[in-house]
Amino acid sequence: MKRLASVFFAFGLFMVPDVAAAQGRTLDAFVAEANRIPLNATSALRPSAHRLRGEAERAFRTIGTEIQTARAAGRTPPACPPDRMSLNPQQLLGFLNAIPQDRRQRMSVTDGFRTWMRERYPCPA
Repeated sequence: MKRLASVFFAFGLFMVPDVAAAQGRTLDAFVAEANRIPLNATSALRPSAHRLRGEAERAFRTIGTEIQTARAAGRTPPACPPDRMSLNPQQLLGFLNAIPQDRRQRMSVTDGFRTWMRERYPCPA
């Protein structure tokens, strides 16, 4: 039992810096790394692609929670996406690249994705 606990502790020590770095990453750094990944089937095997996908999933989960919380409180959510949405990574990356670099340097990954969702899925007035 002690050995299992020490393995989890050691695993946690190695994971904390990666998670902390991902949370502090700017949208500009995310986009720069995403632009370096080739758009082919084998790129999904790259560790950097896996890391970017994880960051994107965390951002979408955060935004989804914000939308649910806003709806439950009777407020207008930041975006009104359908229950099931399709995602074209090239289109999303094109949108994020179109944001001026000085603005991307001040935005988090979640802020960038929130902006994309707000534009793609606006709430009715």
